[in-house]
Amino acid sequence: MPGGGTRTLLEPDQYEATLAQAQIEAVIVPGAEFRARLTWAELHHLQVLRCEEDSPRVAYVQLAQRLAFVTFPAGAGALPVWCGKQMQPGEIMFHRRGERLHQSTPGPSVWNAIAMDPAQLERYGRALSGKPFSWPAEGRALETSSRVAARLRRLHAQICRLAETKSKILSHSEVARAMEQGLIEALVTCLTSASAYTDGYANRHHARIMIRFEEVLAEHFSRPLSMPELCEMIVVSDRTLRSCCAEFLGMSPNQYVLLRRLKEVRRMLRDADPDMVNVADVAHRFGFAQLGRFAGRYRATFGETPSTTLQRTPETRFADP
Repeated sequence: MPGGGTRTLLEPDQYEATLAQAQIEAVIVPGAEFRARLTWAELHHLQVLRCEEDSPRVAYVQLAQRLAFVTFPAGAGALPVWCGKQMQPGEIMFHRRGERLHQSTPGPSVWNAIAMDPAQLERYGRALSGKPFSWPAEGRALETSSRVAARLRRLHAQICRLAETKSKILSHSEVARAMEQGLIEALVTCLTSASAYTDGYANRHHARIMIRFEEVLAEHFSRPLSMPELCEMIVVSDRTLRSCCAEFLGMSPNQYVLLRRLKEVRRMLRDADPDMVNVADVAHRFGFAQLGRFAGRYRATFGETPSTTLQRTPETRFADP
């Protein structure tokens, strides 16, 4: 059933959970105090998202295999970096199905997404353009005319405003259908009239290295890996791994690994019963042996002590809409 809504979130893990409902799996690593506002609309054949974020961050993203995704900056704030490639104003990312990639933002930013069943989009594409239309085997960036891109952004923004202010209107089937038809037409025009296509990756080989990097981290959160161990498991040189992380994450491998481990500790502390769990046990589980040093790093990263996180109630995870 069509509908929509909006929510402001103060914790990366809750932002991740809300994105997951839109079939976007993400691991968010914030660079400062976190705050995001996510607006969504569910129409008949597509989903619309607007993601507003107040601080720089890095994310490891996996898009659902069953949906076709298009993303683009909203024209306000810092331009996002997908796979080491900074998007340009008016540019649209045409994602491969099931794509895994890194996205970072150097400052406060707003980015948009449209998700649709690939078969439906291909049928609309052929019908509206009169040309063969298929989904790309690899992600790529599209450059289209400013007029065509502006129409897509305008229709997307109109749907998001309704979701924010008058979400019940979107539950009316005919209203949802009319807005959806306009957005699909604008999307197909963008995808079929692009003046240029470029590789969506700054370096495709480096992108594969970064995916393997994430796989290794996920398998070894319980203990810190040295750079030689990391490089051996990824099958890459120290210099190359450092270069890839600088390009895709804007930080060193060790910095990113530390932030990921701290994030996993925070997730566990937030979900734990303070009467059943203590900070020391959780820290040790993720390889932090020196508790004083761990607590200092934790506070510097999240702005509060681990014990404060453990005692927080679920209600404090969200801000008022």
